[in-house]
Amino acid sequence: MTRIDDKVRRVDALEKARGEAVYLCDMRLPGMIYARLVRSSVPRARIVDIKLPELPEGYSFFSAKDIPPEGQNSLLMIAKDWRCFADGDVRYVGETIGILTGPSRAVLKTLDESIEITYDEQEPVVSIDDSLALKGGPILGDDNIHCQLVSEKGGDIERVLEGAARIFEETVETGFQEHVHLETNAAICTLEDGHYTFYISAQCPFYVRKSVAGLLGLKPEDIVVKQTTTGGAFGGKEHFPDVLAGPLLVAESYLKVPICLVFDREEDMLYSVKRHPSKVTFRTGVDKDGRILGSDINVYYNVGAYLSSSYVVLQRGVFHANGVYNFPATRIHGYGMATNTFPSDAFRGFGAPQTLFAVEIHLDHIAHALGVDPVEYKRSYFLKQGDETVTQGHIVEKVVLEEMLSQVAQKSDYFRKAAEYKRGSGRGIGMSFYNHGGAFTGNGEQAIIKAHLRLVKDGGHYTILCGQTEMGQGFRTALRKIVCAVLGVDMDDVTYDNPDTSKVPDSGPTAASRSTMIVGRLAEKAALEMKEHLGEDHYEVETEYEHPDGHPWEQATFKGDAYLGYGWGAACVELEVDPVTNEVHVLGIWSSHDIGKAIDELIVHGQVNGGIIQSLGYASMEKMENKGGHFRQSSMSDYVVPTSMDFPRQEWGLVDNPYEWGPFGAKGMGELVFNGADAAYIDALERALDTEVHKIPMPVEDIEAVRRDG
Repeated sequence: MTRIDDKVRRVDALEKARGEAVYLCDMRLPGMIYARLVRSSVPRARIVDIKLPELPEGYSFFSAKDIPPEGQNSLLMIAKDWRCFADGDVRYVGETIGILTGPSRAVLKTLDESIEITYDEQEPVVSIDDSLALKGGPILGDDNIHCQLVSEKGGDIERVLEGAARIFEETVETGFQEHVHLETNAAICTLEDGHYTFYISAQCPFYVRKSVAGLLGLKPEDIVVKQTTTGGAFGGKEHFPDVLAGPLLVAESYLKVPICLVFDREEDMLYSVKRHPSKVTFRTGVDKDGRILGSDINVYYNVGAYLSSSYVVLQRGVFHANGVYNFPATRIHGYGMATNTFPSDAFRGFGAPQTLFAVEIHLDHIAHALGVDPVEYKRSYFLKQGDETVTQGHIVEKVVLEEMLSQVAQKSDYFRKAAEYKRGSGRGIGMSFYNHGGAFTGNGEQAIIKAHLRLVKDGGHYTILCGQTEMGQGFRTALRKIVCAVLGVDMDDVTYDNPDTSKVPDSGPTAASRSTMIVGRLAEKAALEMKEHLGEDHYEVETEYEHPDGHPWEQATFKGDAYLGYGWGAACVELEVDPVTNEVHVLGIWSSHDIGKAIDELIVHGQVNGGIIQSLGYASMEKMENKGGHFRQSSMSDYVVPTSMDFPRQEWGLVDNPYEWGPFGAKGMGELVFNGADAAYIDALERALDTEVHKIPMPVEDIEAVRRDG
């Protein structure tokens, strides 16, 4: 019998460790051919002419003109603006113009290189500043704004700032970040039992069928999507698989044979979605004693050419822009800016890391200017249960930030070291605090997602049917463990396979730190009902999400309880900087998190270690530059990610704080653990160098300039 406190081996551990797991690139279907996307080589232009080479027998080319009259040249994501094929113009480097198909990948590559496309080029808009300045003329509407919103509390911010004794103004920026999932993007489209069927490496199978159905004038249920073993995603396979699936579907409608499209690593880095670059400006007023009166914050995200999920990403960024703090008054205005760069999309943290980093650094700078320890300054503003949020809702749950601070400070010896290490001594220690709202914002779960899960008993075996996907985070293990713990059975008695949209109910996307707290809760409820029917040979239970009463949300105004439960975290980093080479040596990493109740500590340990290292890479080394619309980094030799050799062993802890509406008290955690170590690293770096940093990443080659400008 598996209990919830047992530490269990992941159900997919052995097949992956032995190399037995079958990924999409391992699949071979009878008669299968291959595909290659033909992409734009310029960021902003009118297409003048496309000249194809003579195609050998068995090879084909499809483009917008091959979409049938009953179809539309668009992919339905959250919005419907992303074109399946560029038609008449191109809006970013890498935009899909057409798709080549045929039996040999080598021949497809040669044919792609032989296609001649003539462009009438225009000046591209690449950065947030370019977009705000309407460089080269607007590319969207008359202001380049894809989306915007404002969230405020505490009265007229201008009047509040007029009464301030001092105003701190600054801008904090973050850059692109590449997902670097181990498995590149990949999909197969074929015909099975009269249905267009996708085998695909993806987070959200139901998203794929909804997105591409309109290309052929079909209904989503006319398409079947089968998730394959997915080698990592981090958000990069939430909406982007639609961009592969669309052209494949059009080609399949003509060829009627299995077609396989697999990116190589260079394609994946140059021609896939990234984390949104951001620019956050602050005007923060304090009284004569240095107490914050209010802050006026502008949040700008580089959305790219198409909206995709960016409006939702921006919302989360705005709603987290005050971090874990309760300021008397704030106004946060968010803008999603159109540019001629590859569209930005979901990435672990989903918009929160950019603003959480910004507010942490901003408070560090204010504390330094006031001559007080940043941790002591920040803790005086910690949110508490019942406090008003930036959306004029309230913190519903007990907040245990003080307990996490105590845990991390004790393990790291923070207060002694912070007092002992002089600014500019080459050694520094920094701490950050962060949170992450679990599940979809506001009424998203009850009005948009409406998750369902089915549990089936057949003899002595149980099968979980839902649309959630395993992408390396351990959810196949966690969900089975929840059911086992309720029913009092072993892990081998429960099956939960990769979803097939023709067989499982739609439980919503595998995103937004919602899988365990929302879908896991549905599994717990289903198992509790099933427990009453253990004597029956066959029984089925279907559960659906029910929103707790008493927590209103107005989607039109973005007011109310945006999140009923947050994950909370504290991270500390100690480092030293070589005075000659500027190399940074991290000496220690400590963290503590409130994730409600841990469903499995082995999985949590892996998530904490991975998320914090990924966050430290974001702050220190993962430099992804875009020059003139072109990404400069295209391989793992010039885009540097952390390895086990770059950072020391972490010390981590949890503070139990069971969540009322989660399975066994669990909350979300997959995104939370990314959200704060970057700020702790930069805090420590600033102290070591006695300077201020306003932009990440901050690789070694950029530190000299910061020291010089110090």
